[in-house]
Amino acid sequence: MKKIALSFFTIVLLVINSFAQNEYKKLPSLGIHFFFDDFTTAAELRNNGLASVIRNKNWTKTSRMNPGLAVSYMQGLSNKIDFIGTVSGSFADYPVPGKPATGRDAFLLDATAVANLKLVSDKYWVSPYLSLGVGASKFGGYYGAFVPAGVGLQLNLFDEAFLLINSQYRLPVSENAAYHFYHSIGFSGNIVKRKVVEPAPLPVPAVEEPKDRDKDGVLDENDKCPDTPGIASLQGCPDKDGDGIADSEDKCPDVAGLAKYQGCPVPDTDKDGINDENDKCIDVPGVARYQGCPIPDTDKDGVNDEEDKCPSQAGPASNYGCPVIETVIVERVNKAAKNIFFVTGSAKLLAKSNASLNEVVSILKANPSYKVDIDGHTDITGTAAKNQVLSEARANSVKTYLASKGIDESRMVATGYGIDKPVADNKTVAGRAKNRRVEMRLRNY
Repeated sequence: MKKIALSFFTIVLLVINSFAQNEYKKLPSLGIHFFFDDFTTAAELRNNGLASVIRNKNWTKTSRMNPGLAVSYMQGLSNKIDFIGTVSGSFADYPVPGKPATGRDAFLLDATAVANLKLVSDKYWVSPYLSLGVGASKFGGYYGAFVPAGVGLQLNLFDEAFLLINSQYRLPVSENAAYHFYHSIGFSGNIVKRKVVEPAPLPVPAVEEPKDRDKDGVLDENDKCPDTPGIASLQGCPDKDGDGIADSEDKCPDVAGLAKYQGCPVPDTDKDGINDENDKCIDVPGVARYQGCPIPDTDKDGVNDEEDKCPSQAGPASNYGCPVIETVIVERVNKAAKNIFFVTGSAKLLAKSNASLNEVVSILKANPSYKVDIDGHTDITGTAAKNQVLSEARANSVKTYLASKGIDESRMVATGYGIDKPVADNKTVAGRAKNRRVEMRLRNY
């Protein structure tokens, strides 16, 4: 057994030497562990062999094992080799070889120095390992030495804390030591911080400061105007009007313009506020909505199309650019309007109105461009509200009659004005009779 331990430590030293410079070497850390000492399974193993223990399942339950607590100090010797020193304490009936059992538990103290040979470094979250070392125990007045050999699993928690699960078989190397299993689980955490070595700064060679005589931020070697402050986009030359054309090439250096006009604005020949590039009538003043051309006058009557209600028929401005309706026709309609009669206090047309209304129908049919406004009026007899309703109803009765004779309603507008527009004195019978009327006004717009 001593030869095995010596061989193991020889291998450990070789591995430590080969990995001594690895950056994943564990920092010094302290740990606390909970463990069980199992003497019964170890005795079965020695007496009957491993095959018998496995076949008969002679594994001791944890309730029959001896629990205890341990503290440890751990430090990496290389990236894959850790040293761990552990002190453990428990209460047990320690089976000292060749001595009679006391039948009662007493304090068992042991200490071990072990090397953990990990499969991978602490760079990885999970790291299985083998362990081998030396240990010593004290039970009552008995001292013993043993070799702990085992397997374990390390879980890396945040690179500063570790969960350690370990199972050892402890082989005695002195007469007062007993064979037993030692199963533990615990945590350890770093007690120092990893030092970060900053690389030394590289020396900065002395460089001659670039020259910029006009202090405009453009180096002389790239500045076309090295003695006059300018802008970088124009290679250091000035541009007073900010149009992107250097003053030396700008024919209008104080007014923003375009390169195609050598730095001058787009011309406006007719001075209508619309530059020639957007003006379809560059020699005649116009307006923007007609792309620089004047407002058109299709019928050439002097009233532009925007104000002309009859843009395709010539007429005076006094009639919104529409032809004037002949006076004789207007008088015929006015005469017909004076011969429209209703039932008193009602909007019902009397039959004697039909001839006059038919006259208006014939005029409208003969002149499809004509439209007519039908206005109803009353005297002041009764309330204003009732007269308003009556005037509207009478105007609409006339409209309905004309529509029944084939006149499209879109050509007629019926409006009631009530008592608001008298043409005679409402204090006399004759005046009130004149105020009770329907007026019809022809128009062609």
